[in-house]
Amino acid sequence: MKYLLDTHTYLWYRSSPKALPRSILRLLTDTSHEILISIATPWELAIKTGIGKLNAAALLVDFEGRETAAGFVFAQITATQAIRSGLLPHHHKDPFDRLLAAQALDLRIPIVSPDRVFDLYAVNRIWA
Repeated sequence: MKYLLDTHTYLWYRSSPKALPRSILRLLTDTSHEILISIATPWELAIKTGIGKLNAAALLVDFEGRETAAGFVFAQITATQAIRSGLLPHHHKDPFDRLLAAQALDLRIPIVSPDRVFDLYAVNRIWA
């Protein structure tokens, strides 16, 4: 099964995995699943680190190499997904979360996230 990681879930997984529900931690470490990281995730981390809203500089070092070696797959952003994210109802003002919602919808895969706003977009959200 394929799953898309929300940026918040990714941060918890990398910085404090014990904060994740056990079922989510099991899901993320089960090698029979394909866990996708959106290209929006490192972009969001870099922007928020750059403006001082987040301190994720250490995670950004060799991001792609480390996460690929860990077995994650990167979900590239297509023009269709970018357009869809811009046309989604404005339930959520965060453009990164809107892009994640559009990717999950387009790829027809669940998103792993504690954020219930994804439910408003009819995204299949997995948590706990």
